[in-house]
Amino acid sequence: MKKVLILEDESSIRSFVVINLKRSGYEPVEAETGEQALEELKKNPDIRVALLDVMLPDIDGFEVCRRIRASGSKIGIIMLTAKSQEMDKVTGLMTGADDYVTKPFSPAELTARIDALYRRTGGSEQDEAANGELVSGPFKLNTRNRTLEKNGERIRLTQIEYSIMKLFMDNAGKALSREDILNEVWGRNYFGELKIVDVNIRRLRIKIEDDPTIPSYITTVWGYGYKWGF
Repeated sequence: MKKVLILEDESSIRSFVVINLKRSGYEPVEAETGEQALEELKKNPDIRVALLDVMLPDIDGFEVCRRIRASGSKIGIIMLTAKSQEMDKVTGLMTGADDYVTKPFSPAELTARIDALYRRTGGSEQDEAANGELVSGPFKLNTRNRTLEKNGERIRLTQIEYSIMKLFMDNAGKALSREDILNEVWGRNYFGELKIVDVNIRRLRIKIEDDPTIPSYITTVWGYGYKWGF
């Protein structure tokens, strides 16, 4: 079964999500608090996607996200944010989330987001079958293990970050529009905003650049998108 963690303290919303995910062939694992969510992740190592509400009675969704990423987990993470809390979206992505969904949301939208991220965290068959490396400057991307090294040092990436790096290294020197990146990494049926590309690039720069404020690997093509090159 395809397991998805649902962290939501409001039982009515959680039940609504659970029913719709079951209809779509998922096995929801429910949690009301952040601590309970972290326990469920330990008990269910086969969970591939987590849906985390931001506002919680104990530790908030941001902290749960940070702890998941600090453990080295590469599971897909979607934050549930309130419509009025614009900064929550950016904060959630910067703490390691892959996507966000704004309340109120439609069952179709949420399921589509989870479907896309579930496919992404599983890796494509081509990637899994490949036993190669992409090398660019000080970076080495292992397409079988889905890992990145810089000067021989491992850099922890989420699956979304890995996909962005692979897209860049496959297209070194080529300017990629934000729409290109969104379509290739999140999928052509993605419902969300282009902002998610910018925030993930910002997060990736913090991990790979010598000085993230003056990026030399992922450069900005003003008014268009980004380019991989030195």
